[in-house]
Amino acid sequence: MLLNKIHHIAIIVSDYEKSKNFYVNKLGFEIIRENYRPARDDWKLDLKLGDCELEIFGIKGRPARPTNPEANGLRHLAFHVEEIEPVVKWLNDMGIETEPVRVDEFTNKKMTFFKDPDGMPLELHE
Repeated sequence: MLLNKIHHIAIIVSDYEKSKNFYVNKLGFEIIRENYRPARDDWKLDLKLGDCELEIFGIKGRPARPTNPEANGLRHLAFHVEEIEPVVKWLNDMGIETEPVRVDEFTNKKMTFFKDPDGMPLELHE
């Protein structure tokens, strides 16, 4: 196999500062670098969580994410957690709503979903 691992995932956000606050100050991502790109009139924020990187692009005037029914493309980002209940409480204490915890029918592990500021589904999975 020539591919080793996923290096990063990139998302476009509608409100750069709001999304930066969400991913950095609430979820605990580490900032690798932050750059304004004058030629594109946008911001590019490179974040790290464990061995995975997340690129956030703050680009004005982009269409909203289509939902219900789901559209082709990125479905959700999933985060592994050791124990789901304390993480759900931590999110809820910050005012981030989560769906009820359920058991994944294929892995038999607990899981739930919450959303980022643009409504992108984020998953917790034990």
